[in-house]
Amino acid sequence: MAPTPPTARGDTAAAAPAPSGLASAVPSGARQVTGRRVGCPERPVPSVPVPPRIVRAEVALGIAAAVVGLVGIASALTPEFANRSDFVRGVLPPGVPGAARILALAFGLALVWLSRLLARRRRRAWHLAVALVTGISIAHLAKGLDVEEAALGFALLVALLRYRARFDVPGDPRSVRPLLATIPALASVAGLAVLLEVRGSEGDRWEDAFAAAALVLGTRALYLWLRPISERVRQSAEERRLVRRLVRSHGDDSLAFFSLRLDKSYFFSPTRRSFLAYRVVGGSALVSGGPIGAEAEFLDLLGEFRRVCHARGWRFALLSVPGELLPLVHTLGLRALKIGDEAVVRPESFSLDGRAIRKVRQSVTRLERAGYEFAVVGAGAVDTELRAELERVSDVWRGRHVERGFSMAMDDLFREPETLFAVARRGNSVGGFLHLVPSACGFSLGAMRRDPATPNGLMEYLIVQTLLWARGRRAAELSLNFCVFADLLGDAGGNHLRAAVRAALRAGDRVFQLERLLVFSRKFNPEWRPRYLCVERISEFPLVGLAYLQVESLLTPPGPWARRPAVKV
Repeated sequence: MAPTPPTARGDTAAAAPAPSGLASAVPSGARQVTGRRVGCPERPVPSVPVPPRIVRAEVALGIAAAVVGLVGIASALTPEFANRSDFVRGVLPPGVPGAARILALAFGLALVWLSRLLARRRRRAWHLAVALVTGISIAHLAKGLDVEEAALGFALLVALLRYRARFDVPGDPRSVRPLLATIPALASVAGLAVLLEVRGSEGDRWEDAFAAAALVLGTRALYLWLRPISERVRQSAEERRLVRRLVRSHGDDSLAFFSLRLDKSYFFSPTRRSFLAYRVVGGSALVSGGPIGAEAEFLDLLGEFRRVCHARGWRFALLSVPGELLPLVHTLGLRALKIGDEAVVRPESFSLDGRAIRKVRQSVTRLERAGYEFAVVGAGAVDTELRAELERVSDVWRGRHVERGFSMAMDDLFREPETLFAVARRGNSVGGFLHLVPSACGFSLGAMRRDPATPNGLMEYLIVQTLLWARGRRAAELSLNFCVFADLLGDAGGNHLRAAVRAALRAGDRVFQLERLLVFSRKFNPEWRPRYLCVERISEFPLVGLAYLQVESLLTPPGPWARRPAVKV
């Protein structure tokens, strides 16, 4: 049987059996923490008045473009006034009014689609909108002397010209070269279609083929023309040294260490005492966690980064924001959506006594009797033989699935010498391991892997032994896993909409392991800390959510491209 695909945080789900149902997302007796963490420094959050929301000119013009487009669609689909239609048909050549009707419909659909980009101040969208509004206004006159619709279009055209300076977000300069290659191909297809029509060639297959090719090339040309500025991930050696120092000195959040991944860009404050780690995916600038560094600079840092996002046409989003930063998020006027809870266990108070943790206790005893031993090894101290074993376990665990993670996992398990491996081995063979990263309050779990051939309960054994080891190191906490939509999965009640969403989440459990991860984490009686996805507008949640799934590699299907070269032992 192929191993179950890993999750984005901890890769723990396959260690727990699929449950039949949940009574509560937070187990009886567990603590739910939303404010200051015990044993960790408190964050003073600056507060300033939130300015009232006003409708900007570009937003109003975007709405107006959608209205003009909808009016054009309705006009093209309804009959014309008889007296006006007769007049137009007597003046224009045959076939022109009919073609104008089709053009009005096409231009109307294009304006509705383009309205969202106008609201985001895209300069190239403005260029295209001016052409479309001019075309649809002329088409209204040509198809039936629709003066009212044409006047509405010309009024929008005047407004677009009046506020042209508002559309200052440039397009992606990297799209010019592929666009120049696409346009001749599109012109060639159109020329061949016209040539066949002039020669009177018959053949539905050729017409369908040219239509399909024109549609594909036209869509690609529009995408390249309207694509926002893209950004490649760049990290200089100086930036990484500075980020590493700030993470060590100000990494209060359990996710701070994951900022050291190589697939994130950095945005610093003017004093370089604080920074954001982010990546641009599909026009969304995804900030991983919250700001790191001097708390007094967080408000200005986020505000300046949002300004940069607006200037480049990016959606501004914060991923996995902890609850203590919500006042800052609201001060910025962002909308927060709770996306799950982080399970955190305190080693000092953890115990194997009691009926509630009986199964975990039995798993530990069974693995000890099977001859497994526990050890913690720093990444910098891993020798060649141990590394080969760790990579072998990781490869068989992942199978045909890609490495997942962005905000809650490392991209390289061995690069950072401060990270740790908690290893369960029998003899010279590694059965499984935890990958731990340091945090200000203890440790965070970045990956959890095991050989599918090992006995059940190996993950429980590893976590228990790690908690006991962390207690000896006086670590305040161990951050286990992030459980997505724990409230929905654990709430058996609610209305029909919540029930439908819960059913959909459980249906996807086989792929994303949402419910199994929640059940597994509950075994250790953790504290639950909410995390949020924050955006500027509610309407941005769907696109930002897709970008979030993409950057976490949750949309990448399994396949041979996920496999690494075989490890030679």
